Amino acid sequence: MDRPIGVIDSGVGGLTVARELMRQLPKEQLIYLGDTVRCPYGPRPKEEVVRFTTEMVTFLMEKQIKMLVIACNTATAFTLDYLREKLTIPVIGVIDPGARAAIKVTETKAIGVIGTEGTIKSQAYPEALKQISAGLNIYDLACPQFVPLVESGHFSSEAAEQVVETSLEPLKRHKELDTLILGCTHYPLLTDWIQKAMGEHVSIISSGEETAREVSAIMSYQKIACDGKRIPDHQFYTTGSPILFEQIANRWMDYPVNTVEQIVIDQT
Repeated sequence: MDRPIGVIDSGVGGLTVARELMRQLPKEQLIYLGDTVRCPYGPRPKEEVVRFTTEMVTFLMEKQIKMLVIACNTATAFTLDYLREKLTIPVIGVIDPGARAAIKVTETKAIGVIGTEGTIKSQAYPEALKQISAGLNIYDLACPQFVPLVESGHFSSEAAEQVVETSLEPLKRHKELDTLILGCTHYPLLTDWIQKAMGEHVSIISSGEETAREVSAIMSYQKIACDGKRIPDHQFYTTGSPILFEQIANRWMDYPVNTVEQIVIDQT
């Protein structure tokens, strides 16, 4: 099936998932929409996140997508079940894949989770982890300063290193912790600083790779994988600055992002 896969995020963070989808599924076309003008979603109430996410989904459904990937942890926590009931296409979130990846890696069964305020308050990760494996010690921490760092393009700076170091101090007290889930798709752009702050003995888990595997498995099972031989023409949309989006995308993606189109959706 030659229809595209839709990918949504509150901003540029979902590009970390999009990059992995492109790597594992090179024949598939992606249409990416980042709601950068209303980012971050983490501090917003659930009702607002649901409304904003639904508005993005409406835009992508008009593009005849065959599958939706919610490449945003806050949106996954608040809208996954709702969208699965509402839509007739498969809907994939990033929380369950991230939880599975962490459980495969941990040896001490002490897992940390960092995310936005919304994701941490939802307790979506502890619930997902405990459904898969009992006897885990889970330590979660909201890191509200991380998303603005990434969205501003300053994620490589020394200032970013200091913010990460200070923010993660509470988790470093748990000496048995050997695995840390990046519970926000923006956070992989800060991986170097996060790894340095936590120490080399802590495995850093990003959900992108596992999410791409799940997308591949579902498409194969439902027989909706692309069967064409053409090189996919990926499309990128943002509600904010296309120039800043393009700059960040080209620092992170393996695929050259030359055209980003700005769109306007309901921004009340």
